[in-house]
Amino acid sequence: MATEFSVGDHVGWNSEAGQVSGHITKVHTADFDYKGHRRRASAEDPQYEVKSDKTDHIAAHKGSALHLIDDE
Repeated sequence: MATEFSVGDHVGWNSEAGQVSGHITKVHTADFDYKGHRRRASAEDPQYEVKSDKTDHIAAHKGSALHLIDDE
């Protein structure tokens, strides 16, 4: 089963610029429009909006693209 994340979780993902980290700001469990595109999401396969730590850019990702960062 895929990892489920919550608002406020600190996560990382790979981008074309390398490893990026940020905090989850929203969890989508139904289809939604994002930057002019329809994104598919469900309770079984949610998508997450993540705010980058470095640039404050918001991106939408599937949970399979994210990994939890341990802040301890």
